[in-house]
Amino acid sequence: MTEVPPAPAVTVLGEAVVDLVQAPDGRFTAHPGGSPLNVAVGLARLGVPTTLLARFSTSRFGRRLRAHAERNGVDLHHAVDTDDPATLAVASLSEAGVATYDFYVEGTADWQWRDDELTPALTGRGIVHTGSLAVFRSPGADRVAAALRTARQRGALVSVDPNIRAGLVGTVAEARARTEQLVRLAHLVKASEEDVDWLYPGRSVTDVLRHWRELGVTLAVVTLGGDGAVAVSGTREFRQPAPVVDVVDTIGAGDAFTAGLLAGLSGRATCWPDEEIATALRYAVEVAAVTCTRAGADPPRRDELPERPDGPLTAL
Repeated sequence: MTEVPPAPAVTVLGEAVVDLVQAPDGRFTAHPGGSPLNVAVGLARLGVPTTLLARFSTSRFGRRLRAHAERNGVDLHHAVDTDDPATLAVASLSEAGVATYDFYVEGTADWQWRDDELTPALTGRGIVHTGSLAVFRSPGADRVAAALRTARQRGALVSVDPNIRAGLVGTVAEARARTEQLVRLAHLVKASEEDVDWLYPGRSVTDVLRHWRELGVTLAVVTLGGDGAVAVSGTREFRQPAPVVDVVDTIGAGDAFTAGLLAGLSGRATCWPDEEIATALRYAVEVAAVTCTRAGADPPRRDELPERPDGPLTAL
């Protein structure tokens, strides 16, 4: 009988995507990507026990994605192998290193979840994180939301990053309704300023953060690119500037931030002290900044960072 590993500190649920990044000379380079895969790898490199619940294509691209996760110490005990094709994201970079994407998603592996594929890893222990296309794309998105509801009911801390991809998540109204459904299920929500601008045109970031708090989330965070991040918890607002770095590209920076944030928060579920939130935000922007100095989604390892959180993330 196969030995089942102990419950991880973090279970990441969602897609693993191949990023085809176009260089200035027009050639493309394939990088492992997809927000959930990036977060899982980022956490593992920071020393956090992490499992990835993903659907891996058995194609050459899918095998490359699986190997990337394994090579970085991510537990794939509950990952699913499928003959469905891998999802592709074709990235073009601006002069500032900011990526825009074209996605090839129809019929690909990442959205075909069955209930029995989702339930084994949702033990009610530790943290369950998800986001991006996995929480929007049918037919799997409703099953993912149901799994989050079950995980929370069983006692897990639920973390969500909507990571909006316009054109693939329905209309603004549909995506906003889906996002708010997820916010109601989550203890922690992290989004980007671009997400907020698209979901809530004309509303300030702080206004949206407080709206999400009213929907029940414990800690709401928005990244501001080179300006760092802002967060709201209870009646407190936190702001953390970002270090100045030479940017190669911004691919995976938001996911690296999420990994740093989760790594910096202990398993206190719905009660983080202010000092711990501030420390975790500082750590998260450091992790994201290092990632911006590298090509593709290539987050740092713990010993590469100038500052570390005071203690390790612990299981709930």
